Amino acid sequence: MKIVILDRDGVINHDSDAYIKTAREWVPVEGSLEAIARLTHADYRVMIATNQSAIGRRLIDYADLFSINEKMIRIINELGGRIDGVFFCPHTPDDDCSCRKPMPGLLQQITQRLGVGLEGVPMIGDSLKDLQAAQAVGARPILVRTGKGLKTEADLPPALANTQILDDLAAAVSGLLAASG
Repeated sequence: MKIVILDRDGVINHDSDAYIKTAREWVPVEGSLEAIARLTHADYRVMIATNQSAIGRRLIDYADLFSINEKMIRIINELGGRIDGVFFCPHTPDDDCSCRKPMPGLLQQITQRLGVGLEGVPMIGDSLKDLQAAQAVGARPILVRTGKGLKTEADLPPALANTQILDDLAAAVSGLLAASG
């Protein structure tokens, strides 16, 4: 089974320091949705692991989050792609939970759902938290420069010095597909 794990905000869609609070505010990064469709056509299971502290901060509720995700999934489906699972952490950094990246809880949930380990599975993100979560479960961290990616790249710690860095999700997917096929 071929699996890829994606962060949402900053990777699939443009991020905002004020949080993505409505489906109207959700705007895809150019080429990202088509890249997900390409993964689907190459028989990848596409999973999303995303921190959504706007819920814990009471900026949005679950209905808002589901509306945003429904929009994303609908457009991806229209392009011939598929999202096989969306895993999210609703907590704030102060909640000290095990699911908020960089903790590995969301990725462990994916392992449980799929019944497979994540050793070597590509995890594409734009933040240090994404890369650290991937590393914690043996997945392969990939950094994109969209969202917070440029800042993350500039501050990359030595433990992640070998992380593959690409411009955006479309470039990351092109690299994955070239390497696998």
